[in-house]
Amino acid sequence: MDKTPYHHGDLRNALLDTARGVVERDGAEALSLRSLAEDLGVSRAAPYRHFADRDALLAEIAASGFEDHVAAYQAFLDTDMDGRDRIALTTRFYLDYAARRPGLHRLMFESDLLARTPPPAVLIPPADRSYRLLVEIVRQAFPGESEDATLARAITAISTTIGFLTLRGAGRFKPFMRGGLSDADIEAAIIAAVSNQSAAAPLAVGSICAPSTPGSQ
Repeated sequence: MDKTPYHHGDLRNALLDTARGVVERDGAEALSLRSLAEDLGVSRAAPYRHFADRDALLAEIAASGFEDHVAAYQAFLDTDMDGRDRIALTTRFYLDYAARRPGLHRLMFESDLLARTPPPAVLIPPADRSYRLLVEIVRQAFPGESEDATLARAITAISTTIGFLTLRGAGRFKPFMRGGLSDADIEAAIIAAVSNQSAAAPLAVGSICAPSTPGSQ
């Protein structure tokens, strides 16, 4: 019989913070409500007072990741930099975010959460907002293009970046494929492809100070 008392003062936020840490490090598959309850010193039933099930908790964690992207994209739009440099900075942020939080990135972009019918309601606003802000970043970088051309560029940017991250995460870039290319060289080429700049241009993006965003440390 479970005799662990429910005593946590702010269990909902504690669950979210602890669960996000697990997902960021080890992926969604490592998340267990039972283990979370044990780690936080509450009863096994206590998490269910705040989240209907594990999927509901995962949806909120994914939503928090999209909110991070919304904050970053909006901050980039608020800067006065050249549009192509803004795309390069946005791609740099995306690559760095995924590198620091691989499990959260997979949850956001490779899980079936957004493919469900209907998707979890908590996910829709931040996911939609992050995409619309990305489209606006592309639109400002390539003014005068048709809406379809802008959307095509945005989809190409997403596909290029996520495709690269997926292949890299799976260890598909073998030494014979890389030749003398360093990780920085490859990422610079990805940034160049997305921002439609020369391969040398994005190498300077690291000198641009990215605005502080939630979870950026």
